[in-house]
Amino acid sequence: MNNRREFLKAAAAGAVLLSSNSKLGLAAALDARTEAGKSKVVVARDAALHSASGQLDEKRVQALLDRAIATYTGINRPVEAWKHIVPVGKVIGIKVNGLGGRGISTHFALVMAVCERLQQAGVKPGEIIVWDRNARDLQACGLTINTDPSRIRVYGNDVAGYDDQQVAWGSARIRLSKILSRDCAMVLNLPILKDHSGAGITFSMKNMYGVVDRPQSLHSGYCNPGVADLNCIPAIREKVHFTIGDAMTSVYEGGPGFHPEHLWRPNALIVGEDRVAVDHTALQMLNRKRAEVGMPTFEAADRTPSYIATAADAKHNLGTNDPKRIHLMEV
Repeated sequence: MNNRREFLKAAAAGAVLLSSNSKLGLAAALDARTEAGKSKVVVARDAALHSASGQLDEKRVQALLDRAIATYTGINRPVEAWKHIVPVGKVIGIKVNGLGGRGISTHFALVMAVCERLQQAGVKPGEIIVWDRNARDLQACGLTINTDPSRIRVYGNDVAGYDDQQVAWGSARIRLSKILSRDCAMVLNLPILKDHSGAGITFSMKNMYGVVDRPQSLHSGYCNPGVADLNCIPAIREKVHFTIGDAMTSVYEGGPGFHPEHLWRPNALIVGEDRVAVDHTALQMLNRKRAEVGMPTFEAADRTPSYIATAADAKHNLGTNDPKRIHLMEV
């Protein structure tokens, strides 16, 4: 292989076969609330992630991911750190987001960096499924559809289908993608940070709208309580363990579609197990950018993503949005 992109494409094709003796999973090895009862969230940044022309440096993406995971786990060796996050011998799903098109979707370089580390930690290529709603969204992320079980699989709900029976929690009455309900033992959540006209912002919890058959039924009230209720459905709550949020590129207005006039490059990853704390952190990041360019905060614009607070309440108990209970680590 002459360069990293070729290597990563080979990995996606199943050419890179790596092994590990790890038997540890996230539940056994990590507790996000390790700092005096606080939820840990890591924001890792690299100002040089993009070139002057806006091109991502893939080696720097891998290094940024390694730094974020090392900070979160406290383990400096990347492969060893991943062994404490994912179980071996289980199918791992990677839920991306390509709704916004090529300009504002989960970056290919990040997906491939995660796939590379998963394989090095002992996850076989055929035990990795990268997925989103449909082929169009996956292609927007630069991915190619593949259903070969010996290789990293890339396909959407349009291929896998949805469960026959509805599941319900609060306002959420939907059918789950079979990729989530049947195929995956654990899901890594790779959302893209965006403004969202119908939700305020979209990031970790809102990305779960891509795993159900009728997301449109959950959009009333700025998606409140739709987002929180959906994330309480057991398969989502129990399987979607970890967020590696793509904040390398973002739009701070006009989302969820791509609006180049509002394009912003935070050059960051937001990592955490507490999905509410991750979304709270993302909201603050977007609000700071909006203030920087002279725009009102989401609250001042009457577009508060209230579902974040709802997800933190006693009924939902999905995590915390209280800054005093979040251990924010910026590296």
